[in-house]
Amino acid sequence: MSWEQIRNAKLENEHVLLRRVVPDDRDGLRAVAFDPDIWRYFVSRVSTEADFDQFMSDAVQDTDAGKRIVFCVIDKADNRIAGSMAYGNLAEKDKRIEIGWSWLGKRYRGAGINRWAKYLLLEYAFETLQCERVEFKTDILNTQARKGLQNIGAREEGVLRSYNFMPDNRRRDAIYYSILKAEWSEVKNGLRLNAKIRNHEADAMQVGAGKAQK
Repeated sequence: MSWEQIRNAKLENEHVLLRRVVPDDRDGLRAVAFDPDIWRYFVSRVSTEADFDQFMSDAVQDTDAGKRIVFCVIDKADNRIAGSMAYGNLAEKDKRIEIGWSWLGKRYRGAGINRWAKYLLLEYAFETLQCERVEFKTDILNTQARKGLQNIGAREEGVLRSYNFMPDNRRRDAIYYSILKAEWSEVKNGLRLNAKIRNHEADAMQVGAGKAQK
């Protein structure tokens, strides 16, 4: 299939739905986006209404242009937008794609939403797009993201030093991870066996008791 069709992909299972971001998603995304913990390691941040306007504009325009394919992640338990993820660096000729730009609102973290969303993105990449390689990159200081990538089966590859500026003017070292087509079957089984979906009300109680883990 032509990768032109990616922007219209709808990925779902019984837990989550991923579909392209559209302007009407503004209120749903805004409701979960204003959390500084989300943007700590992003190359751009959302802390003002102007920042959010730019985020929405970039997400919609990049998707329309095929530069990135930005998805809304919808938790099917409450049918609300939980956050966003994207395909980027689309290299159809080389059968290579990046998964990234990933974030979830506070109440949706640690509930298995991220794991299932990544599962669907990987499944589509390897089984529909026939990718040979799916890659991820993150800030070397982002230990939580690095652990999460390892937990889904991605392999650490190396560090690109002084990769880019961050909003605080720090130079970021970017660390790369990947999953190859030959590894997908084993990774897929691991994701299915170890997936979890927790009750959000129980999570909220833990937060109130000071016991929640990020």
